Amino acid sequence: MPIRDLCQTHVATIDRATTVNEAARLMRERHVGDVVVCERSEGKLIPVGILTDRDIVVGIVAMDIPTDNIRVEDVMTPTLVTVDGEKGVFETIQLMEKYGVRRLPVVDEQGSLVGIVSSVDLLELLSEEIASISRLSERQKIREREIRL
Repeated sequence: MPIRDLCQTHVATIDRATTVNEAARLMRERHVGDVVVCERSEGKLIPVGILTDRDIVVGIVAMDIPTDNIRVEDVMTPTLVTVDGEKGVFETIQLMEKYGVRRLPVVDEQGSLVGIVSSVDLLELLSEEIASISRLSERQKIREREIRL
């Protein structure tokens, strides 16, 4: 399954010059733990960074730094790891593990933002698959009884 079929397509995006306070408000309004920092290029959103609630808490709040004038670009993760929407679930998990990230912006072949996928999204998918496999054994027993009787 291509990861573009699984990713969340309603992504909270923000400009790098936005204040951290505004970014935090957007996270609260959208009920998300991250915003993808994007630049516009030829009408497309190109992801250039990511800001997470953890970045704000650990990088600013825990250090008693006033947030009033801090811009997203000052605290965002600028070395953004993305995944091509055509990649599969396993390849996406490998990328997350390799780079130690729990969220990956999903991009198309031009690098334009398509969505975002999180480790929670992948766990939900995999848990459903595992549950299906576990029901298979019981289904096989029922089927065998039907055939044998």
